[in-house]
Amino acid sequence: MNPLRQQMHDAMLVRGLAERTRQTYIENVARLAIFYHQNPADLTPEQVEAWLLHLVRDRKLSYSTLNQAAAACRFFYGTVLKREHAVFPVPMAQTPQRQPELLARAELAALFAGAASLQSRVMLQTAYATGLRVSEVCALRIADIDSHPDRMCLRVRQGKGGKDRYTLLPPTLLNALRRYWCDSHPKEWLFPSRYGSGPITVAGVQYHYHQARSAALITKSGGIHTLRHCFGTHLLEAGVDLVTLQKLLGHNHLSTTSRYLHLVSTQWQPPATTNPLDLLAALPKPH
Repeated sequence: MNPLRQQMHDAMLVRGLAERTRQTYIENVARLAIFYHQNPADLTPEQVEAWLLHLVRDRKLSYSTLNQAAAACRFFYGTVLKREHAVFPVPMAQTPQRQPELLARAELAALFAGAASLQSRVMLQTAYATGLRVSEVCALRIADIDSHPDRMCLRVRQGKGGKDRYTLLPPTLLNALRRYWCDSHPKEWLFPSRYGSGPITVAGVQYHYHQARSAALITKSGGIHTLRHCFGTHLLEAGVDLVTLQKLLGHNHLSTTSRYLHLVSTQWQPPATTNPLDLLAALPKPH
């Protein structure tokens, strides 16, 4: 690691930035340097702004990706190199708010049935039944499962913002995890990589989602984060209050959680014999 990168890494570490944030910031500054074939410390504000414009205009990247790149530049030039924001302004784009395409419950059942392996199916069921982000699914360890009857929860280590939290472990998911463990015997990581040297990657989980979606003939857009949206919406439909849902999802602000109110269907009622928190149990049987 060169001295400038080490300086940026140390500055992020001492300020408590999450590991994934640190990695994203360093990758963005590295891409900026590669784009100009120059030391990023020697670039002018105009060059950085031109690079951000290139990301949107030429590479057609999303505004959320641009915001990540802009935040990385703000940190690098403002915090690490101590340049005044007025001297080095980095434009921040406003992220357009689009409503996600939710999967119907019948589509969710077909998605899980279309998974190519037991690990793939249980991994997708875990993402839906717990509302975890894909990076949090990857980071799950066997020790994070608390199956004691008076606890029944999953521990989420170092979620977004470097915060730990707990989320649901419904009975149907616990049974599925037990069948998966008896079949595969994972050791440390709940969903290990193909070679068993570490956890499965985010790209790997996305691959499993898209494979199952294709097998189920689902044409709706979106990646595995769709399952997190389904989790939040379906719990609201089952009567869970916003504050509880906020804690389960790990949102910092209630306003973020309240967006799911716009997705709620007033036509669906959970089966009377089903635990409203057990989303998997409420799914129809796939054909």
